[in-house]
This record gives sequence, C-alpha cells and structure tokens, in this order.
Amino acid sequence: MSKAQFNIKHKEVLDAFLLNIPFVKEGKMYGHPAYYVGGKLFASLYMEGVCVKIPESLVVELLKRKEIVPFQPMGRKMREWVQINRDKSEDYLKDQDIFESSIEFVASLANIELKKK
Repeated sequence: MSKAQFNIKHKEVLDAFLLNIPFVKEGKMYGHPAYYVGGKLFASLYMEGVCVKIPESLVVELLKRKEIVPFQPMGRKMREWVQINRDKSEDYLKDQDIFESSIEFVASLANIELKKK
C-alpha cells in the first residue's frame, strides 16, 4: 500500500481555523489528515486538495467554481462530496463558508446540536 499523499501546508491552514471550532476533532481517513464532528467525517486532505461533505443540493452550485471538482477517489464519484483544489494553502480561508456548511450538515446527520455564537 502506498503512503497517503497530501499537502502539509494545506493542513496547517485548515488546522488553524477548523480546530478552533467547537465539536471539530482531527483524525485520519485512510492515512490522510481528516476532520470530524460528532465522530463523523466532514473533510479530509486528499492528494493536492481537500474533500468536503456537503448537502447534495449544494454540489451543483459549488461545481460552477473553477477550483471545485467532484470528489472521485479511485475513480468513484461521491455524491455528497466535492474536492476543493487551491494552489495557495492560505486560499482555503476563502472557503470557510463551505467548511461551516459541511460541519452543520454532518452534525445534523449525527443529531448533534451545534451552539451558535
């Protein structure tokens, strides 16, 4: 089995804002750094991008952006997932709304009530 491939600089940026959100915990997904809410996966670094679980209703809208593509590990398209590909790691800060939507979506699937600030 080959070693998981991901961009460590992306992880540093994501850790800086995701791990400051209540209920978010870090972990692994098939050897890749990943982020969980209520024990459920909502995002993971994958190759040169970041995959994010979102409501299927948002997928079509997000795929209109040039930096977002369907998440297709090993050629298998995942219906509630997209992959965000940014050249500069700090540009993932522009996607905070996507990550927050993902957290809310996955928390709702896990029946976790998130406290609003």
